[in-house]
Amino acid sequence: MYIAVASGKGGTGKTLVSTSLALCAGECAYVDLDVEEPNGYIFLKPVIEKEIRCELPVPQIDEQVCTFCGECAKACAYNALMVMKQLKKTLFFADLCHSCGACAYVCPVKNALKEVKRTIGKISTGKTGTVKFIEGRLDVGRPSGVPLIACIINDFLDINDLLIVDASPGTSCPVVESLKKSDYVILVTEPTPFGLHDLELTIEIVKELGKEAGIIINKDNGRSALIEDFAARAGIPVLLKIPYSMDIQRAYSEGIPLIEAQPGIKEKFKEILKKLTAGIGQ
Repeated sequence: MYIAVASGKGGTGKTLVSTSLALCAGECAYVDLDVEEPNGYIFLKPVIEKEIRCELPVPQIDEQVCTFCGECAKACAYNALMVMKQLKKTLFFADLCHSCGACAYVCPVKNALKEVKRTIGKISTGKTGTVKFIEGRLDVGRPSGVPLIACIINDFLDINDLLIVDASPGTSCPVVESLKKSDYVILVTEPTPFGLHDLELTIEIVKELGKEAGIIINKDNGRSALIEDFAARAGIPVLLKIPYSMDIQRAYSEGIPLIEAQPGIKEKFKEILKKLTAGIGQ
């Protein structure tokens, strides 16, 4: 089962929840797809066994062979190529390239355009006890984490594992990529007007993707009615409320997992996992 943990904004406690679920599950795979700022390792403290560089093909033009016909630029849907026939020059904008291969496919001149590898990030795999650990880390300056996320999902995940996936915060393309193959989405929010606003945006994506979801309210201060009322109207269950606590905040800042800082909450996470793996909503 693929359980994705998402949030409309950063700082709501997404990693707090995802690492707690992984530690409670025991035998599972924790997958950190927050590739721009992965931090699940701080709490799980895995032993890294392997690191793999993720590479994508990008075009390289040989201007000694190229006839500057412009077919490659016409085929590029992302305007990553610009051919200046008069100057006999082809410009390549690497940050716009999506590595789709269309330019190489349509080029009519042999050896004028070839694809070379460009590194976009690193994938680390390892273990923490019985929990498999998989993390993506985007290289500084790369414009999008989507290709790295897609590489991890397609090539590194075992469908036979219970997958606890820490998605990127927000509602952008990396989040959509992380949720597309999920079986269930846990939305982490906080009981504030800003938390509600971002929760509403994330639920729109979840519904568009046709995914079943539940809500965990973090930093519950006894004033969570605005989230609970919205959840009731949207027909989405509130799975858990994590109390607002200085002890939890202090432990989090020291890299101590929630279930160690608040041992009594461990059974609640186990109950959530039990319901989900039993096929909640079916």
